[in-house]
Amino acid sequence: MAKKVRNALIDTIVDGIQDRKGTNITILDMRDVDSAVCEYFIICDGNSTTHTDAISDSVEDKVRETLGEKPLHAEGRTNASWILLDFYSVIVHIFLRPTREFYSLETLWSDAKRTDIPNIE
Repeated sequence: MAKKVRNALIDTIVDGIQDRKGTNITILDMRDVDSAVCEYFIICDGNSTTHTDAISDSVEDKVRETLGEKPLHAEGRTNASWILLDFYSVIVHIFLRPTREFYSLETLWSDAKRTDIPNIE
């Protein structure tokens, strides 16, 4: 049952990102990575701080409406170049593209299984 809930959470988060046209969505499966802080990272980017903020609002709203959950913690909304939403087993990173390139989480956690979600046109 836990797997079904986890997949529902991931799918709902991705839907929330796509609803606000978030791009370059990547899912990192951290379950087999030593010292990982969660089971999954979901990473995406937005075009402006207004856009990243809208994406984070959409993810929170979609997860609350669909699954009745809210993040345990959220940070980064003040400058909105990197917003983090912590759903315990899934951490969502919403970046401005230059910030994402600078921190390069996909490279830092390169041992994780990576799944890229195609952008919606």
